[in-house]
Amino acid sequence: MLSGAVAAWNSLPVAQRRMIVTLLVAIGLANIAQPFPELAPLQHGPTVLLALAAPWILRRWPLSSRSAGCIWLFLLVHTFGARWIYSYVPYDDWARALSGHDISSLFGLQRNGYDRLVHFAFGALLTAPLAEIARRRGGLRQVWSLAFAFAAIGLGSALYEIFEWLLTVIAAGETADYYNGQQGDVWDPQKDMAAAQIGSTIALIALLRRRSGNPIGEAPCPEGPEQ
Repeated sequence: MLSGAVAAWNSLPVAQRRMIVTLLVAIGLANIAQPFPELAPLQHGPTVLLALAAPWILRRWPLSSRSAGCIWLFLLVHTFGARWIYSYVPYDDWARALSGHDISSLFGLQRNGYDRLVHFAFGALLTAPLAEIARRRGGLRQVWSLAFAFAAIGLGSALYEIFEWLLTVIAAGETADYYNGQQGDVWDPQKDMAAAQIGSTIALIALLRRRSGNPIGEAPCPEGPEQ
């Protein structure tokens, strides 16, 4: 088993190995003086398992380092917010310390909005990797692979909201409201899914314009050959 793990690890490009290591380090740092220790396993456990399984997954289903980098960046954004279970990311405190003003007042936010950012990042950052998978594994042409990616983001968002609800009911117990991050918003799941689709739409526009030879700058981790 150890030899298999070493072989899987050695088969990865150096850039992807560094991503896995830095993600595990980030998870460790996020749990130093953890403010919500009772919920930390629910927040970080799946990410740890994914990082540990990544060498086998990427060996069996390779991705370009650009697409792997998109997934890595999304997981870092998630790990950062998971330290404060999303609902309590203290960005207003940081903004006041730097400028004397807080972000919530500036934008009229009634709740902590970091979870919306993560759902947006889900769509914006995972559209390109999903399109690459559809091309490599499904043999789809580029336009259809992008359509698949957009639909997959919607399906993934819906399944996550159902999974979060079930996990909260089963595992979170008395801390369900804190883990779920709804913050009193009865439309929270729908808004989260909308944020993901907006992110995916922006990624699609960037990728399509880049494909047409009329680039608008770097797309959200656009696809390309292995680096």
